[in-house]
Amino acid sequence: QVQLVESGGGWVQAGGALRLSCAASGRSVSSYAMGWFRQAPGKQRELGAAISRSGDSTDYADAVKGRVTISRDNGKSTVSLPMNSLKPEDTAVYYCAATRGAYYSGSYYRTLLTHPSAIDYWGQGTQVTVSS
Repeated sequence: QVQLVESGGGWVQAGGALRLSCAASGRSVSSYAMGWFRQAPGKQRELGAAISRSGDSTDYADAVKGRVTISRDNGKSTVSLPMNSLKPEDTAVYYCAATRGAYYSGSYYRTLLTHPSAIDYWGQGTQVTVSS
């Protein structure tokens, strides 16, 4: 099994920065591609970023592109998401997710975007609140 624990959420004013982290435990963590989702109250869950198993490929939603960076350290079994230039519309619960790659066809981002059922493990989420 794989257990995911997010941290780093909190309160920040618009324009500020936060660094989210997802700590993974379990065997063969490097066998899973990872993604960050977020869900705001009254809104649909949306995919923000994805990273391949080795970390050699990343992709982002247009809403966050240029303001976040997803990276992973398989030696430490962590996935990081530093975020800057935060906006009130970034307020949401952020979830870390892991997939073995079901439905993969060349892009983990597109796989997670179109097939959320491919996700094998979810974290509990961390709240990010951006005030105006």
